[in-house]
Amino acid sequence: MFTSKRRVQFAVCVANEGYDDLEVWKVYRVLPDAKATEVGCMRVIDESGEDYLYPADRFVVVDFPKDVRARLPRWQPSNEPIKALQATAKGRRRPSA
Repeated sequence: MFTSKRRVQFAVCVANEGYDDLEVWKVYRVLPDAKATEVGCMRVIDESGEDYLYPADRFVVVDFPKDVRARLPRWQPSNEPIKALQATAKGRRRPSA
């Protein structure tokens, strides 16, 4: 029986003009998305686990050696609220006047 395992892809952001939430030189995990590719876009996952669609010309796909890939964070796409951010927001205090 033949099983195929799709290799996880990564891309480096090389431009963020018009997209302030992108960080230049940051490594993002890429999700396969044929429809996005058809229209010149790329779906990437940030450190929160959320995936976003951006113009593909903002990124360069990179192929890291196996030992480097093993050290990269394993971001997973998520549709759940970001619990860490919610907890942080609850713990913040407003400065007193």
